[in-house]
Amino acid sequence: MGKIILRLDRMMVERKISLNELAERVGISNVNLSKIKNNKVTAIRFSTLAAICEVLDCEAGDILEYQKEE
Repeated sequence: MGKIILRLDRMMVERKISLNELAERVGISNVNLSKIKNNKVTAIRFSTLAAICEVLDCEAGDILEYQKEE
């Protein structure tokens, strides 16, 4: 089975936004956002994903990527 890879780090670089600023604007802790950014989570709430997309002005597909199992 494949897996979902979070590409939040790439989008943050493109939008020139820091982890601290994004966490504050989304309304989650730096620790939780860091876990999302570094693919250390197994789930993410749609409300959190929507808030991230709102702040970064992007689509969920810009952050989520499906990777097939090799």
